[in-house]
Amino acid sequence: MFFGSEKKLKLPSPEEALPGRTEAIPTATHHFVNGHPLKGPYPEGTEQVLFGMGCFWGAERLFWETEGVWVTAAGYAGGHTPNPTYRETTTGLTGHTEVVLVVYDPQVVSFEALLKLFWESHDPTQGMRQGNDVGTTYRSAIYTTTDAQLDEARASRDAYDEALRTAGRKSVTTEIAPAPPLYFAEEEHQQYLAKNPAGYCGLEGTGITCPMPGAGAV
Repeated sequence: MFFGSEKKLKLPSPEEALPGRTEAIPTATHHFVNGHPLKGPYPEGTEQVLFGMGCFWGAERLFWETEGVWVTAAGYAGGHTPNPTYRETTTGLTGHTEVVLVVYDPQVVSFEALLKLFWESHDPTQGMRQGNDVGTTYRSAIYTTTDAQLDEARASRDAYDEALRTAGRKSVTTEIAPAPPLYFAEEEHQQYLAKNPAGYCGLEGTGITCPMPGAGAV
């Protein structure tokens, strides 16, 4: 079934959303690159955050290649439909955006460093799109798991928004909120660019440095 682009640029209401299913869709059990379990258990002392920055294929590689990141996974978050499939999310009728779960050791890589990587590796001013990828599933988002993360994410957004506007760019449209349920994507989407090195990667930053408001310890 085809849905027009005007539908994909508008988030559905809970009543409009697809019904989904009660059981999780099948996915990989372990990370294709480092062998760590995608769904845990995660080491004591690690923290989690969800980043949405367009197509999750390139975004996931960006983070699994970062020192201090213990595991990454591709998934869907921020919508209404429980346990959606990739095909369902692309209709725009689940409300989810493509996200990357990042489980990291804050003693090795600070949350500030991850935020800086996030802001500078995509264009957070585009609303319901990222480059040529158009639709609600490609919107920019940060979904946090602690109050400290939430405060830091909002402060970094404000700092980058000011830098972007000073440079003549549009304002940041990134959604920042406590993490909603994460639905892991199908196995084929997990660590996609490790399995398909010549595969599509739509990441493209603005070229403008993000002046982080804090002074991270790492």
